[in-house]
Amino acid sequence: MASKKDLKKDIDMLMSMVLNDCFYVLEYNPKVDTKAVMKIAESIMEKHSEFRLRVNHPDGKDNPKLVKKYYNELAADVLTVADDAFEALSAEVKKVA
Repeated sequence: MASKKDLKKDIDMLMSMVLNDCFYVLEYNPKVDTKAVMKIAESIMEKHSEFRLRVNHPDGKDNPKLVKKYYNELAADVLTVADDAFEALSAEVKKVA
């Protein structure tokens, strides 16, 4: 398992990539639905906070197998949320393209 520090950095990087894309779309595509894009950005900021809290408070601290499973599920959740946000953002851009 990678360290908690690396996991936190990965979470920060992925969530900031989504936010950067949201703001890029808002800046360079004036036809896009601003409220929808901002809703995506807000949900990413909420998820970012949730993921950072989850890193610091694992379930089953006494059992290494449970901890490993917990962090694997957390990493999968982070990737899923980022992917879903990118897809939602892409769908918003395609509506006006």
